[in-house]
Amino acid sequence: MAFNMEYPPGATPLDADELASLIPGHITTQGELNEWEQLNIVQGEAWARKQRKEILNEAFVRQLHRQMFGETWQWAGNFRKSDKNIGVDWLKVGVELKKLLDDVSYQVAHATYSPDEIAVRFHHRLVAIHPFPNGNGRHARMMADLLVVRLGQPGFTWGSRNLIDATDTRQGYIAALQAADARDYAPLLAFARS
Repeated sequence: MAFNMEYPPGATPLDADELASLIPGHITTQGELNEWEQLNIVQGEAWARKQRKEILNEAFVRQLHRQMFGETWQWAGNFRKSDKNIGVDWLKVGVELKKLLDDVSYQVAHATYSPDEIAVRFHHRLVAIHPFPNGNGRHARMMADLLVVRLGQPGFTWGSRNLIDATDTRQGYIAALQAADARDYAPLLAFARS
């Protein structure tokens, strides 16, 4: 990679091997990378909206990440192989994801919470697990959107702004995630519909 990555507050830095897995050779700036990733994510979202299969399983979680980032990163859809500034020990990603998917399936089947709260709690735990080298927040938001729509609600707006750049909206999102870390989901529920 011929440029330095710039990470907004709360972003997960990539290691040298992960950076070397960039697919497009024409990218030389952070702006170009962000634009390329966004085009890939839009394609991934279009793919996801057409799916009718079960989404609460590891295969779908991986496939969605691959659809969102597969034209950008060689490791798209593969669990991370190193520890990061956030997330469970990388060796426990598969186990923790299985627990999460089982828990959410139970919550859906038994209407343990409102549809919004099930999806927001799912999003929070998926981000906390941090299964992939990068793109976890974007992936978890899309997974939560797919889930809440399947539960009969409109998709979330997530602050109605870009959450990639260091903005007040991103700071609000991170603050809401931190409140959820302390088991206060109200700020994240409000942010998801803001």
